[in-house]
Amino acid sequence: MDLPSTSSPSSLRTIAVVGLGTMGTGIAEVLARAGREVVGIDISEAAARRASGALAAATARSVARQKLTEQERAEVLARFRTSAELSAAADADLVIEVVPEDYELKHRVFDELDAVVRPDTVLATGTNALSVTRLAAESLHPERVLGMHFFNPAPAMRLVEIVSSVLTAPTAVEAVTSLARELGKEPVAVGDRPGFVADGLLFGYLNQAAAMYEAKYASREDIDAAMKLGCGLPMGPLALLDLVGVDTARTVLEAMYASSGDRLHAPAPILGQLVEAGLTGQKAGRGFYTYEAPGSPVVVRDLQTPLDGSLLGAGRPVSSVGVAGSGTMASGIAQVFAQAGYAVVLAARSQEKAEAAKAAIGKSLGRAVSKGRLSEEAAAQTLDLITPAGSLEAFAEVDLAVEAVAEDLAVKQQLFAGLDKVCKPGAVLATTTSSLPVIAVARATERPQDVIGMHFFNPAPAMKLVEVVRTVLTADDVHATVREVCGKIRKHAVDCGDRAGFIVNALLFPYLNNAVKMVEQHYASLDDIDAAMKLGGGYPMGPFELLDVVGLDVSLAIEKVLHQEFRDPGLAPSPLLEHLVAAGCLGRKTGRGFREYARR
Repeated sequence: MDLPSTSSPSSLRTIAVVGLGTMGTGIAEVLARAGREVVGIDISEAAARRASGALAAATARSVARQKLTEQERAEVLARFRTSAELSAAADADLVIEVVPEDYELKHRVFDELDAVVRPDTVLATGTNALSVTRLAAESLHPERVLGMHFFNPAPAMRLVEIVSSVLTAPTAVEAVTSLARELGKEPVAVGDRPGFVADGLLFGYLNQAAAMYEAKYASREDIDAAMKLGCGLPMGPLALLDLVGVDTARTVLEAMYASSGDRLHAPAPILGQLVEAGLTGQKAGRGFYTYEAPGSPVVVRDLQTPLDGSLLGAGRPVSSVGVAGSGTMASGIAQVFAQAGYAVVLAARSQEKAEAAKAAIGKSLGRAVSKGRLSEEAAAQTLDLITPAGSLEAFAEVDLAVEAVAEDLAVKQQLFAGLDKVCKPGAVLATTTSSLPVIAVARATERPQDVIGMHFFNPAPAMKLVEVVRTVLTADDVHATVREVCGKIRKHAVDCGDRAGFIVNALLFPYLNNAVKMVEQHYASLDDIDAAMKLGGGYPMGPFELLDVVGLDVSLAIEKVLHQEFRDPGLAPSPLLEHLVAAGCLGRKTGRGFREYARR
């Protein structure tokens, strides 16, 4: 049997889209705008009308924005027709199936298409969780069956995962890959396993976020804010679950778990509870959040909505702050406090190191002045508020002491024992640890009730998030104090308990580790995985770009802490990551990590 060749860019001219829900409608729009003849097929006449209406509205907006002429709009609309019968696909060169994620339903569609379409017609499934290989094997012509996974919303999202099975003819893969490029998309070739690349990484992360919320570790608002502000993501995980559909997420995770056996893929019980209750997200008007109406993206208050800190109570007065450390993090934190008007004592192991740290702050402020973000007068005032010191003795009168030294428990415990002797009674003592137990630091003092975690993100002047970490011994007014201070330094505080990774690292690093495992298993390349997560997930950086920036040694240390704390086999660091660290390939700072970099 002859399948389409890529020798001609127009080999797939007439395309049928089976299933006119949100995804099918979006795919049909992309195809019609790109000059294809499109047949939209759905047993529901209402769905077909909505699809036609959506295309008319989208093209009208394009005319209003002067991206289409009226003539071009008319031509796009003329290329789209609908039908309630699969027989309408008889003349199609390609059929893209996007019916609901139910194997039996998809199998019936493919069975009927086998009897309708030409032998050389390519059949593509839009599944993101079900087996493309099984669909192909049960088809009359398995060599023409593949996956073509678009992302929602299809007109805006550039990624298309092209999924081939061991049965798929290379010519079919080449034809749809060529088509994807003609549509202005970025095709990524992947093998057949549940979730493929983007969803395979994304849904594990979403599942962990749901479990974190279910365990009442942090509020839904704090979880979502932490991942948006701490990682630069366009949406928080729980809001994204509501958008995707809690039922869809559960289906994908069930398929992933059946394939991997990884407990991280076993759907969090809350997903099943929400689905059984019909609370499937935005489309139902309620999921993790409550919405104005079914289908509306507008969140409204409900019983879980926090009361904006009104129940926190009064904190302790803070007018002066001590920052211990001389590295990038300590300098950045000292700058943040000084810019907010606090008198800051910056203490290092020697007066020279403290002076050098203050000089680094001066350079940072100078860059802000040169970019027009800060006046010279404000920069000078900020620098004047910082007093460098060569020992912790200078913290005798500070109201808040913030530790930002090496991520080593023994080092931090020794420093806190020193703070305990030096700082006045009632001073709040904060650690900026990102992975160590705050309580272990607190117990190095005689006043653990005054100790709290205050995890800033790097670079501190730019990043808006601070994770506020209470231990079982932290006093209420200490917590209230730090929340108040975060507001005054214009940071967004999120509350979390004292367990490994807090919110951001507990969700981020298993995702990064799973990306490494994909490469280790030769499932996809570094470039394809990075492209998939940026284009399909809206991530500002791909996982391997991020790992090389963070440092592979830092990443490995955090993953080891997470594995030790939660004892989940799925959290065990990837051997590939361990090997790279052992070889001294630590990322950008050494010139080589997952990729090689030019030496500065």
